[in-house]
Amino acid sequence: MLVGGVALPLAASAQQPTMPVIGFLRSTSFADSTKFVTAFREGLTEAGYVEGKNVAIEYRYAENDQDRLPGLVADLIRRPVAVIVANIIAAVLAKAATTTVPIVFVTGSDPVQEGIITSFNRPGGNVTGVFFFAGELGTKRLELFSQLVPKATTIAVLVNPDSRETEAERKDLEAAANAIGQQLLFLEVGSDRDRSAFGTKRTFHD
Repeated sequence: MLVGGVALPLAASAQQPTMPVIGFLRSTSFADSTKFVTAFREGLTEAGYVEGKNVAIEYRYAENDQDRLPGLVADLIRRPVAVIVANIIAAVLAKAATTTVPIVFVTGSDPVQEGIITSFNRPGGNVTGVFFFAGELGTKRLELFSQLVPKATTIAVLVNPDSRETEAERKDLEAAANAIGQQLLFLEVGSDRDRSAFGTKRTFHD
């Protein structure tokens, strides 16, 4: 190929800048992740990244089978990806698998207790993320609800049985309910079918 009268090797002239690849990893199913995928793409677009134009995304879902996560993480590392974006369950396993690929997580449970960061001020290592105080807010919600409906004898709580955040919040709620003599009814909702059937019941008594 001639460029400005200078002959260039065809292979060299055909080279293009490598498009960065993001690994999007979740322990949940594809169906349960669609809203997160949409929000993620919108966030990338706002930051100037458009999938297929200046960034590529490799999607991996464990379909609520945690035994599949190590293989999915290894696959993304071999790809290789520039960064792994994951929910907390997947991020913990990703951290165990690599100290070089950056990992970004989003969680409602305490990332320090999960062991994925050392502290909030100094996360350490190759991991960073966003922490929503979901578990800590559960107790406050129960307190406010009891004030709004003081005569309520039983309060129903919808929970996702496949989420680590759920277990932490459940323990806090049970402790708070015990302190005020309130009975809770936990309804496990892990899928669309559960949502229509209101899940499996679990009760807690003071």
